[in-house]
Amino acid sequence: MNPPPDAPARRYFPAIVCLECDSPIDALIALCVPRDEAMDLVAASWRGAEGACLLATLDGGRQVAALRTPAGRWAACNAFLEPACATLAEAERELARLLRRGRRGYVASTAVTSP
Repeated sequence: MNPPPDAPARRYFPAIVCLECDSPIDALIALCVPRDEAMDLVAASWRGAEGACLLATLDGGRQVAALRTPAGRWAACNAFLEPACATLAEAERELARLLRRGRRGYVASTAVTSP
């Protein structure tokens, strides 16, 4: 079944886990996102149906993500959004390339809408 033409496209990206936390706010703060901004991101995510991936760009351009893990905790991750992958398999290959020396990671996805 094809998605409706106005549905946002999915883009996949690898994310390397720094640590796991009990809440998305704690995960974002651990990644050096200012507390007020972290709270705003979490509150804004409540409007959408998807609250399992919160993205932020820090001063200096580093991209980070708070991801809900399969166990229900929140992973504070460095996100590799550029270039975003069009398929899950492509993102999994990129994640495998980035993982070394015992690192853990996830493939996350986000909706991308056309301007």
